[in-house]
Amino acid sequence: MMISPTGLLVVISGPGGVGKGTVCAELLKDGEMALSVSVTTRRPRPEEKEGEHYYFRSREEFNRLRAEGRLLESAEVAGNLYGTPRAEAEKLLAAGKTVVLEIDVQGGRQIKDILPCLTIFLMPPSPAELERRFRYRGADSEQVMAARMALAAQEMEAAVDYDFVVVNDELDRAVEEVRQIIRAAREKEDGI
Repeated sequence: MMISPTGLLVVISGPGGVGKGTVCAELLKDGEMALSVSVTTRRPRPEEKEGEHYYFRSREEFNRLRAEGRLLESAEVAGNLYGTPRAEAEKLLAAGKTVVLEIDVQGGRQIKDILPCLTIFLMPPSPAELERRFRYRGADSEQVMAARMALAAQEMEAAVDYDFVVVNDELDRAVEEVRQIIRAAREKEDGI
């Protein structure tokens, strides 16, 4: 099923630990954009809230949503499932909103194949900085962290498939760069 959005769909991807969530949270502060909240099977982190950061579901519930066609995209990352609820994204786009999808590279590819969208890849300043950020989180074992770093290296290779690449070396600068890219795309779409 193809969607005919009237809003602007923005896909923001990058390796885990690059700061996608932080950048997206900053983008949403001015009220010009809406975030499509993803569904995941991973356990919530202490600061995460149901319906605000993710919809936390069991693997069985997630698979049912996917089988029923209620997800625009889905992917498995580090043993957990993630997906974008179709109804929420469609509703926001139909209302003319700039809708931000904070999703991994697998999901970004799926969305790009079915919908017109603006794609932005967040890149860490270096692999060493990305590893430092993972360690700062303190949420993963050494084995999981090694797997995340290996996955991050693969995901960073996909940056060439995105419309824009933004290095998240300094949060305020990176957020402003992403915001300017989105504004320019919206103005072009609106014929301004």
